[in-house]
Amino acid sequence: MTKEKTAIKATYFSIAGNSALALIKWLAGYFGNSYALIADAIESTADIFSSLLVLLGIRYANKPADKNHPYGHGRIEPLVTFVVVGFLIVSATIIAYESIDNIRTPHAVPKPFTLYILGAIIIWKEISYQLVIRKAKLTQSTALRADAWHHRSDAITSVAAFIGISVALIMGEGYEAADDWAALFASFIILYNSYRILKPALGEIMDKDMYDEMETNVCTFAKTIDGVLDTDKCRVRKTGMTYYVDLHIIVDKNVTVKEGHDIAHRLKDSIKEAMPEIADILIHVEPSW
Repeated sequence: MTKEKTAIKATYFSIAGNSALALIKWLAGYFGNSYALIADAIESTADIFSSLLVLLGIRYANKPADKNHPYGHGRIEPLVTFVVVGFLIVSATIIAYESIDNIRTPHAVPKPFTLYILGAIIIWKEISYQLVIRKAKLTQSTALRADAWHHRSDAITSVAAFIGISVALIMGEGYEAADDWAALFASFIILYNSYRILKPALGEIMDKDMYDEMETNVCTFAKTIDGVLDTDKCRVRKTGMTYYVDLHIIVDKNVTVKEGHDIAHRLKDSIKEAMPEIADILIHVEPSW
């Protein structure tokens, strides 16, 4: 299965799971008198739309390079990630606002059955996170990684809701707002996770130097090719699910231009075969001293 198909399959899984859970949370929150569950439902509803955006982004990112986009369309992925983070921030803001409003307004204690629903949700969302983050690492998809963190955020907010409702039920009168405080706490967790998702996506857009392991692997591999004496500079940038590399190699100063060219081409073909995640590599040949 290609990286694109793997990522798309994981996104469909997210959309289906979030749709089902959003409905369950809305109903359980309404009939169970728990704003923490309703806050959870708000995030799951936002997750549906963000997963749809991730799906569109992945499909567009894997369009082949053309005249207007010689490096492909991969940069749409971090851009989609920015929008996904926007959904998270809006969700967190709504949850925080409604939580504060509910804390100030007296209401009944949540129903006990909501704890069973939350317990099942926590387990399912953590399983979902593990499945999607594994696919994100496999495909090197920034947008899919953001989608995975949506699942983890959902699990965390559900844990907070579980604790809040438990406190309200155990402590009784005077602690009715415990689940609202839990929802408020969860909103700050969502904001923190938004920052964690945004940081690598911003680095990708800005071509930040953050692929040290790949640079080391490329340089180490280059030195195994006959004719390559050493490497000088190596720069890596990510576009979608693939990488582009700029590499300076050192060859014997006495070889001809054609021989140096042949060494570079042999190296390029070998690297692309050994590291299929690299879409292209630009090699500059330098003479030894």
